[in-house]
Amino acid sequence: MGLFYFGRSALGTNNQRKRILTGDRPTNDAFHLGNYAGTLANRVRLQDEYDTFLLLADLHLLTTRLNDLNEIEDNIRGLVLDYLSVGIDHEKTTIYLQSLVPEVLELMWIFMSLVSVPRAQRIPTLKEVVRDLKLDTASMALLSYPMLQAADILMVKGDLVPVGKDQLSHIELTREIARRFNDTFAPVFPIPDGLVGEVPTLPGTDGQAKMGKSLGNAIFLTDEADAVKRKVMSMYTDPKRIRADIPGRVQGNPVFTYHDAFNDDKAEVEDLKARYRKGKVGDVEVKQKLVAALNRFLDPIRDRRARFASEKGLVEEILRQGTTRARKECLLTLAEAREAMGLTYFRGTESSEVRR
Repeated sequence: MGLFYFGRSALGTNNQRKRILTGDRPTNDAFHLGNYAGTLANRVRLQDEYDTFLLLADLHLLTTRLNDLNEIEDNIRGLVLDYLSVGIDHEKTTIYLQSLVPEVLELMWIFMSLVSVPRAQRIPTLKEVVRDLKLDTASMALLSYPMLQAADILMVKGDLVPVGKDQLSHIELTREIARRFNDTFAPVFPIPDGLVGEVPTLPGTDGQAKMGKSLGNAIFLTDEADAVKRKVMSMYTDPKRIRADIPGRVQGNPVFTYHDAFNDDKAEVEDLKARYRKGKVGDVEVKQKLVAALNRFLDPIRDRRARFASEKGLVEEILRQGTTRARKECLLTLAEAREAMGLTYFRGTESSEVRR
């Protein structure tokens, strides 16, 4: 019997824009510059080209954090304000709360039947989380995290997923799940691609390879000008350069990585690099100019955030509208998946509910 796609096709149509799905766990109420470079900039850039879904992944939060759940509400509000402040337009992007789309868990259950335990255990980030949190073993929720992520992506038929470099292994598993479902049942799902930002991983201010909220080495989008100055002036540079007249290393130097990513005065950056290599400029001047560049970048973000925060009920209305649309999409996708699998015992009831 033929499949009922309820007006949608896994392959799309000529006049249908491709879709993006991306999101964040509400572990904190603010993003940092590494988040901006890795994913936020791409989300802003692509929202005019793609039909974009942006989820606040509060269910994912339960995989590793069961304490202090009372912080989630404030964190969610803070992240939505950050989205708006960097230029994400809620009229163009569907922003929604994961836990208010419970049907995604049914889709995850279907996907779990397609993935073996050894395959799930091979996800690199799983091992890193177990190690970093000093866990004896992964919980079932943590082990299932990539399948829920796959359900998040595929419930809206996401074609492109802007992610940090460390999440590419999750996207590969999602691709495997989509292929296996399509080959086993019917071509319901697209095969999504991951998209890493132009600066895949921004180093921490302490020189560590990655900036992190919990590592104390991040500059946040909400930091005031004085905080930015304090953090930049204490930044790790070239450890072998003990005087300003000694030629320094630009490649791999965090200060210059930040200049490349955020300083809009490219001529200034090239001049600083040339003088640094020759031992003609000190670290203090290089950092002072980075402070100025970062605050030029952050000033309009701070202003927009303050304006949006003053609009009473704005965040709640954005989430209400976004979640309504996302849930409708998930119901449509579930109907297609069930039809493909032959789980159509109450076809008439289900179809009328989905179309309602």
